[in-house]
Amino acid sequence: MRVIYMGTPDFAVSILEAIIEKGHNVIAVVTQADKPKGRGKEIQYTPVKEAAIKHNIPVYQPLRIKNNSEIEEELRSLNPDIIIVAAYGQILPKSILEMAKYGCINVHASLLPKYRGAAPIQWSIIEGEKVTGVTTMMMDEGLDTGDMLDVAEVKIEDSDTGGSLHDKLAMAGGKLITETMEKLEKGTAVRKKQDEGLSTYAKMLSKSLGNIDFNKTATEIERLIRGLNPWPSAYTFLNGRMIKVWSGYVKTDLSNAKDYHNVNTGSIVEIGKDYIGVKTGDGILCITELQPEGKKRMDAKAFLSGAGAQKLYLEEFSKER
Repeated sequence: MRVIYMGTPDFAVSILEAIIEKGHNVIAVVTQADKPKGRGKEIQYTPVKEAAIKHNIPVYQPLRIKNNSEIEEELRSLNPDIIIVAAYGQILPKSILEMAKYGCINVHASLLPKYRGAAPIQWSIIEGEKVTGVTTMMMDEGLDTGDMLDVAEVKIEDSDTGGSLHDKLAMAGGKLITETMEKLEKGTAVRKKQDEGLSTYAKMLSKSLGNIDFNKTATEIERLIRGLNPWPSAYTFLNGRMIKVWSGYVKTDLSNAKDYHNVNTGSIVEIGKDYIGVKTGDGILCITELQPEGKKRMDAKAFLSGAGAQKLYLEEFSKER
């Protein structure tokens, strides 16, 4: 097939590579504009642009694709058989959605209609799902509302982070889209309407989402930590200084927790060789990896050796004051 591919972040790279590997002719890539990054504010290519350049594929980067007759005519002149979209980042107009023979197909990182929107991977962990997956669908003018074509389920392990699940879903998405393309070409693809009664929305992530509320249960907090790893990360404050929390586990045995019932949530009530136990709304969150402000990530054992373990008892992690 003659493919126009639209995508921007790392998730979309694996899918692009899978399409190329299957022998399809990717005639153009459309991606978001380059942005400055880091302290030096150097302009950085999007991951999909870097992949396209590696394969000598022409790249288009319109600031806005909607109401842009110039880019629309340019893409139309390429005479694509299909347009594949994966985490592109802009709403496409009807004129582009209907441009190609086989339509405009989206690769979405959830089992639609659950977790429509910008951050389905992270929210599936935060909300405690046991299974997620990838859906290919015919795009329409709504937000992830088009008819579904194929799905691939992916198990969420208890150890999965937003980063590890991202990689698994990207690989699954690459395999699934090539299967969908083959069915479309053969005329065997089956469209299925989404059940609107089952739809949920995965809102965009923000840094403030990572501010840990220790009034929540230890289970909820542990999922938040995993879901927001590596970005934007979960965090709290100790003595007014931010500490990022990278990993932990839930403990329900309170027998060794000092003064557990008489202190506020967020208080350090137990210290082990390799964890810091914090009282939550239900249970103890055992923090095993953290990052004090201005320092590198470290395990709890390294942190405790420098902090003076006994002095930390009954200190409080809390929101910024």
